[in-house]
Amino acid sequence: MTRQRRVILGIVETATTHLDASQILLQAKGLDPNIDRVTVYRTLGLLKQHGMIDELDLMHVEGEKHFYERRPQRDHIHVTCLRCGKVVELESALFDRLKANIQREADVQIVVTRLEVGGYCADCRASAPARKGK
Repeated sequence: MTRQRRVILGIVETATTHLDASQILLQAKGLDPNIDRVTVYRTLGLLKQHGMIDELDLMHVEGEKHFYERRPQRDHIHVTCLRCGKVVELESALFDRLKANIQREADVQIVVTRLEVGGYCADCRASAPARKGK
C-alpha cells in the first residue's frame, strides 16, 4: 500500500458523509499535491476489489455520481431523500432477518448486500406545498 493509497483510504475511512471521487481528490490533494484523478480512481477500484470500501449511487439524486464509504461491520440500509439528498444510514434487525431468510431459501451465502430506499424526509414533507385534491 503506497503512501498515496493510504491517504485516499484514510479520507474514505474518516469521512462523516458519503464522498464522491471529486471530493476525495480535492481532500487528497490537500494532503499530497502529487495525487491526481487517475490515482484516485485506480485506488478506489483497488479498495473496492479488496472489500475495503463500498461504492454507492444513493438513488442517483445527484445524477450518475457514485459515492464511497468504508465497508461497514454490519450491513445497513441507505435511506435517501429524493428532494434534498439527505442520507440516513439505518441498521435493522428486520433487514438482518430478511438476509438470513434469503440465504436459507436461495441456498446462497451472502457476502455483500446493498439496499437503498428513496423517499421524502420530514423536513421536505413539511415544506412541500399542499396538493390540490389531497
